Amino acid sequence: MSGGIEANFVKRFTGGPEIRVESMRTGESASVTVLFGPSGAGKTTVLRCLAGLLRPEEGKIGFGGQEWSDASRGFFLAARERGVGFVPQEYALFPHLSVERNVAYGLNGLDGLNVKSRVAEMIQWLGLEGLEKRLPKELSGGQQQRVALARAVARRPKLLLLDEPLAALDVPTRQRVRGELRRLLKEAVIPSVLVTHDRTDALVLGDDLVVMNEGQLLQQGRVHRVFSRPANLTVAGIVAVETVQPGRVLDRGELVTVAIGEQRLLALGTDLPPEIKEVFVCIRAEDVILMKGEPARSSPRNCLSAVVRGLTAEGPMVRIDLDCSFPLSVLLTRQASEELGLKQGERVLALVKAPNVHLIPRVT
Repeated sequence: MSGGIEANFVKRFTGGPEIRVESMRTGESASVTVLFGPSGAGKTTVLRCLAGLLRPEEGKIGFGGQEWSDASRGFFLAARERGVGFVPQEYALFPHLSVERNVAYGLNGLDGLNVKSRVAEMIQWLGLEGLEKRLPKELSGGQQQRVALARAVARRPKLLLLDEPLAALDVPTRQRVRGELRRLLKEAVIPSVLVTHDRTDALVLGDDLVVMNEGQLLQQGRVHRVFSRPANLTVAGIVAVETVQPGRVLDRGELVTVAIGEQRLLALGTDLPPEIKEVFVCIRAEDVILMKGEPARSSPRNCLSAVVRGLTAEGPMVRIDLDCSFPLSVLLTRQASEELGLKQGERVLALVKAPNVHLIPRVT
């Protein structure tokens, strides 16, 4: 058994869904693994099985060489014996306890002096100085999150589990707290598993990604690889690849030539099986470069003539809808869009590097 999580199990609910996890693995280092997928995918169930709060009907779960459960022989290690820190979605702070008493909760087994020292260490680490005597209702959402994290880490767990840690925050607070949480998780030097259905949370917080849907584990790997190279059409939809078009393989060499209607594109295609001829062509909006005029000599091999069909502001970004004989979505900063002076109906060039054109086999 490796130093991280190894899980193959099935959890059933009477009259409800079946959650089936096959070959889930995480590294042993202080990495952050994100369980990602739509609401109802089974992410929280998986997290609770890892925590020992739910007992699977089939399979095994282990961590760091220690067996946590084996349904075939009726073995199940209780949650309190797994050495896991758990941060629930609503933080579950005790409303009648102060910040310092919330952090101290669960430090049974330490003498009073060590409890005081550990609490002070957590307070300083998370920047909660001056809030020690406050009750949870007197804290902001971000402060409550830090107290919940302090309480979980104070026990010095082997593994940290977080269920939608940013879901209870309003949008401005969520944007501010994301980077702070990432920093704190890395500083804690504890491997973490985090549940979210938010794409930005996954990209900012995670090192590795496990994509789930309808109780099934669909794909796992490094965050940016899974987002840029989804294994199938379902995963492409879950990770929100903006442009997905049916295409046909015309030629294979160093690069794959694929046709989308009248257009010809070059793709890397190293992971495309040689017998596949029909594909889905996937292009992320942030991987498209826009320019006016003639392409530079160093421009990417895919240079498409396009017409701007629409511009939509999305916070600090602008989404541009293009027609280049197929619909193509582009995401630019507001500044980049203004510098180009883009207007609906004008012609532009859309540049896409071959490695950023991902091909998924299409079953006809």
